[in-house]
Amino acid sequence: MLFEGDAEPIPPEGLVIVGRFENPLEAQIAKGVLESAGVDCFLVGENVNNLLPAAFRVRLQVRVEDEAAALELLAQSTGEMSGDVTKDG
Repeated sequence: MLFEGDAEPIPPEGLVIVGRFENPLEAQIAKGVLESAGVDCFLVGENVNNLLPAAFRVRLQVRVEDEAAALELLAQSTGEMSGDVTKDG
């Protein structure tokens, strides 16, 4: 279980984290935004978040080469979502 200050698992090589969400529904919406624009993406931790929402956030990952486009798309839709869009990967 991750607690505040614990290191986050490193994404597989070639992938970066572009968002973290407490709510799996918001993660699905963000994934839909990216997929509708043709950006392949993956959700990590969605099932465990359903079991222990306070302990885990759903992470949205994209390929390194899609990071800039994904961040731009998510920034445009952030008004409707409360996820943490990040540029630090």
